[in-house]
Amino acid sequence: MIVAIDGPAGSGKGTITKIVGKKLDLVYIDTGAMYRCASLYMIRNNIKLDELGRIAEMLENINIKQVKDGDIDRFYLNGEDVSDKIRSKEVNEIVSQVSHIVIVREKMVELQREMGKSANIIMEGRDIGTNVFPNAEVKIYLDASAEERANRRMKQNEEKGIDMSYEEILENIKFRDNNDKTSLVAPLKQAEDAVYVDTTNLTIDKVVDKIEEIILSKK
Repeated sequence: MIVAIDGPAGSGKGTITKIVGKKLDLVYIDTGAMYRCASLYMIRNNIKLDELGRIAEMLENINIKQVKDGDIDRFYLNGEDVSDKIRSKEVNEIVSQVSHIVIVREKMVELQREMGKSANIIMEGRDIGTNVFPNAEVKIYLDASAEERANRRMKQNEEKGIDMSYEEILENIKFRDNNDKTSLVAPLKQAEDAVYVDTTNLTIDKVVDKIEEIILSKK
């Protein structure tokens, strides 16, 4: 079974997908972290967004792994645990643009489809139900107001010790929304057969219950 969960940044995709995956014994795959790993690699190697030759070379040499460590998902870039580093302010600022680079998207989609061949998975991103797995058995579109999403990201940043103002985070979220929805490459949109869930005024438990109910009804 493939469960595809799409939605904008900060809508709760990662948190909800992780919890539901554990409860229903589905393998959770964080596609956003894959693009963050590519972004971190580019920052470290001073690769510019328009240097397609160097980006193509990067994609030949990059190795990204998601590994379970108890209840925590850890992410490895060429053997190094970069779970915290990929959530940095510097990565936040370019990950949306990196995800719009055609050859990067093609490589990541290839890896994601490969992951979906060997297990029952729950995968979140911006184009899982529309592009990566258009035939997924369950498709859900999670949403929330930009202000609520900025509040959530602010709390996450505070927990991780990342210093960003609310105004800065809100501006970044609105920028990403526009970038993702107007992209010429797999834009963010709700699949026609996806169930829409607005999480703005819902607790995590309420959203989990709702998602679980949708999945079990499809099973």
